[in-house]
Amino acid sequence: MAKGKRYTDATKRFDRDNLHSADEAIDLAKTLATAGFDETVELSIRLGVDPRKADQMVRGTVGLPAGTGTDVRIAVFAAGDAADAARAAGAELVGSDDLAAQVEGGMLDFDVAIATPDMMPTVGRLGRVLGPRGLMPNPKTGTVTTDVGKAVADFKGGKVEYRTDRYGNVHVPVGKASFNASDLALNLRAVVDELHRAKPASSKGRYLRRVGLSSTMGPGIKVDPARIHPVEDD
Repeated sequence: MAKGKRYTDATKRFDRDNLHSADEAIDLAKTLATAGFDETVELSIRLGVDPRKADQMVRGTVGLPAGTGTDVRIAVFAAGDAADAARAAGAELVGSDDLAAQVEGGMLDFDVAIATPDMMPTVGRLGRVLGPRGLMPNPKTGTVTTDVGKAVADFKGGKVEYRTDRYGNVHVPVGKASFNASDLALNLRAVVDELHRAKPASSKGRYLRRVGLSSTMGPGIKVDPARIHPVEDD
């Protein structure tokens, strides 16, 4: 298959065991993104946490200064003035019981779901549909809010969610391969800064255990956690 050959060729173009600086990894990821579309560049970090413990679950949102490069489709569960505010802010899907019925029927044509607190009893019934896809609104990520207009604008403007999986890994998109290297670096460092801010007090030892960067169709590039400079250092 073409994809397999492209991937194999890419793995031969750099030392996969070498720990690269963030800037080196970004340049490599851009060079290795040779698919026929604008690949997403994703940052993967293994954190020194035990997600089985409630106080070590790392979850939240981070604003990417250079944006995501992706047209984010947003569904908002709201009524009245809040629904009007969501539409004015550019939400693609806005509704209450009617929207919930569509989702229950299998309509999942959106990337982010936002809800007003009063709609959560309705949205809560969609847990089996939204939960496994990471779409369930949650106050910790700013997706359960009375100010839905601001939430829509934030996610349209480059805000992304992050959360640890059961192994302590966090996967966050940091832009597109077509981005300037400096914009990808800015986004990457913003994510790392945010993860440091979100570090649980009970997390002991090394916090950033393993860091990798890859494009959608490209191989993983190892990054040296000690060579990711915070945004403030630039």
